[in-house]
Amino acid sequence: MTYPLKFRQHVLAIKTQEKLTYAQTATRFCVGTASLMRWAKRIEPCMTRDKPANKINQAALILDLETYPDASQYERAQRMGVSARGICDALKRAGFSYKKNILSSQNRRPSAKRFPKQAPGL
Repeated sequence: MTYPLKFRQHVLAIKTQEKLTYAQTATRFCVGTASLMRWAKRIEPCMTRDKPANKINQAALILDLETYPDASQYERAQRMGVSARGICDALKRAGFSYKKNILSSQNRRPSAKRFPKQAPGL
């Protein structure tokens, strides 16, 4: 959980005003001591994650997309040994949307034009 900047500033201000230790401040505000030490070094919350995705191979994912274009994310996740949410995030990173093309889904459904109703008694 990321604490807001105002809360961080308030906690550190109380620590300096009342000359509390990190442990005393941590127990008073129910925050970890390591968090307080990090805030003392850098008070702004980190808004980005600088960790690259390393479990899902992008080349293998693209090959799976080409091989099984109509597979669900759950099926892809089972084949690749990862979670369905991980597949969703990997598809977003690769620039693929999971939405189906309207025309392709209409072509799969039987329509009245393809199979006209026959008159009864014929």
